[in-house]
Amino acid sequence: MKLATLRNGRPDGQLVIVSNDLSRFVSAGRIAPTLQAALDGWDALAPGLSALAAQLEVGDIAGQVFEAKLAHAPLPRAFQWIDGSGYMSHLERVRSLKGSKDAELQSVRPLLYQGASDSLSGPTDPLPIYGDDLALDFEAEVAIIIGAVPMRATREQASAAIRLVTLINDVSLRRLVADDLQNGFGFFHSKPSTAFAPVAVTLDSLGERWRNNRLHLPVRVEVNGTLYGQPNAGVGVHFDFLDLIVEAARTRNLAAGTIIGGGTISNAHDETLPIKSNGIGFACIAEARTAEKAKFGGARTPFLKAGDEVRIFAVDNGSAPVFGSIAQRVEAGNIPV
Repeated sequence: MKLATLRNGRPDGQLVIVSNDLSRFVSAGRIAPTLQAALDGWDALAPGLSALAAQLEVGDIAGQVFEAKLAHAPLPRAFQWIDGSGYMSHLERVRSLKGSKDAELQSVRPLLYQGASDSLSGPTDPLPIYGDDLALDFEAEVAIIIGAVPMRATREQASAAIRLVTLINDVSLRRLVADDLQNGFGFFHSKPSTAFAPVAVTLDSLGERWRNNRLHLPVRVEVNGTLYGQPNAGVGVHFDFLDLIVEAARTRNLAAGTIIGGGTISNAHDETLPIKSNGIGFACIAEARTAEKAKFGGARTPFLKAGDEVRIFAVDNGSAPVFGSIAQRVEAGNIPV
């Protein structure tokens, strides 16, 4: 089952069910008006949503044309957005960045940060940039949306709580990362609104693409139409999603509708840009630049600038993007007076 939230002028949008090929949708309003409502009553409401999805898939319901530009983030505002550090190769590459500390590279317990979740971005929302000195970067990640989890949850409880999987662009302003880290309170100004793929997918619909508590698909990143990276989200995972849920719940309950990111997707390799069509590449600019510094003595790849376009998606065997595409254009903003 694939779920999306369409813009309807209300803060939480309208919950819809989308066909597997992402071509059509039908309103889920008679079952649950919003995704948060569906998550709050998941056990009772999921069977009805699944039955409606099946009717849409076989053509019993004609549905309407689905367009990603009409979609909001699946949860336009969430009770909690937590990002984790599932890939050690990403941490190993970026720990040399200004403001990072070797002590923060942990292999025993995953790092977590709590991001702003009051205003999450849709798949085609612009990436605003205020000047050219903030080092605007994208970070392609897999994220899960969960049901309620009790404090000090077991891995079994964590596994049972996973409801949906999607992709995100965890946008970063690299020039502000150092200030945020050095002040001792963690990321804040360096992490603007996170963008989401247009649809979130249930585990049963992913099938074998979801196993060992992780997504087994390459996630492709393109900048201005040029391949930037296609690391496999199931490769090089040091902390899986159950690890991240358990760690997040170590000192608190997690509400239904909590979003947890797996960290920037990263596979170990010695490539630099440009990559070949069968290359692995990178899911963020910071990794590409640190690889260039190691190989050439200096970074060559620029950060994003106004007019650049970023596309993030996952494709299985040449089919339509599983979660749809995040397709964002960088737009220059006016600096507030």
